[in-house]
Amino acid sequence: MQPTDPDRLATFALQVWSYKQGEVVSLMVHLGDRLGLYRAMAGQGPLTAAGLAARTDLHERWLLEWLRSQAAAGLIDTVDGEVFELSPEAASVLADETGSVWFAAGAFQGGVAAPDVVDRLAEAFRTGVGLSYDDLGPSAAHGVERMLAPWTRLALVPRILPGLDGVVERLEAGARVADVGCGAGLALLAMAEAYPNTRFEGFDPSRHAIDRARTRLAETGLANVEIHNAAAADLPHRPTYDFVLTLDCIHDMPRPAEAIAAIRAAITLDGTWLIKDIRSGPTWPENQRNPVLAMMYGTSVATCMSSALSEPGGAGLGTLGFHPQLAEQMCRDAGFSRFAVHDFDDPANLYYEVRP
Repeated sequence: MQPTDPDRLATFALQVWSYKQGEVVSLMVHLGDRLGLYRAMAGQGPLTAAGLAARTDLHERWLLEWLRSQAAAGLIDTVDGEVFELSPEAASVLADETGSVWFAAGAFQGGVAAPDVVDRLAEAFRTGVGLSYDDLGPSAAHGVERMLAPWTRLALVPRILPGLDGVVERLEAGARVADVGCGAGLALLAMAEAYPNTRFEGFDPSRHAIDRARTRLAETGLANVEIHNAAAADLPHRPTYDFVLTLDCIHDMPRPAEAIAAIRAAITLDGTWLIKDIRSGPTWPENQRNPVLAMMYGTSVATCMSSALSEPGGAGLGTLGFHPQLAEQMCRDAGFSRFAVHDFDDPANLYYEVRP
């Protein structure tokens, strides 16, 4: 081995340990979310561990250690390690699940992967065949649901749909809609409630996600929704839908070209297809502008690319693989003639308005 530079060695070792620290901080965020600690602190001003214990009926000593961990991570404010406060910004990200599109604590549910999933991912490096979302277990479907819920609740109907040409008017008048890759049905049910004259159908191959969607549908009592445990290839092979959505899922699909072709066959000639997908570029320098790029590629290995390679011969696009240039080319190859990119100030995603 070549001689090491002591300063560079120390810096590199600290960098590696900082990622281990991030793993532990992630566990603490999950506990704070799971136990309702952030919600208990939101808007309450300065609190001691004893004060937080009184609000949560939890043990003071455990809370003090957790509070100090969160303060050391810069997530909770303190001066003396005895009195702590959750800032309004921290509350938006960590506590406000219903009112903030920035809510992120739900993404920390369950850790990165269970031990058995890690074993299967290691084997995937040998076989080349990844894990589907159902292979990750029901907790993965729940985690995705919580991560996407704030955006769906606060942005889709009031902000995104009005930004598309003529879509809201058609939904108000009465149309037929397919949500392909509907997951737990968050978007499907939000739209169905907002547009009672329109008929909505959800399609997803994940049994765990569809089970959650059907449970949610039963709770709402909505009569204008139908849910199918099916993939894009199972769409009707004739012009049927006036509006189609694929939200954060094309890059996960083993055969995206086939899915796009199926959507082209199932959409009406005057219909609209809304694609929401990860904000990315075709080159490494462009993607380096992403401040959480390492997380994006790691997430791809653990979930997105793994799903996209879960069938032999899968395309394997991965988290950052469906960039605007490729998206437009694949849509045009399938017979779509109009492709527009929308930037709705979503830090993680771009939106494509596609028409036959």
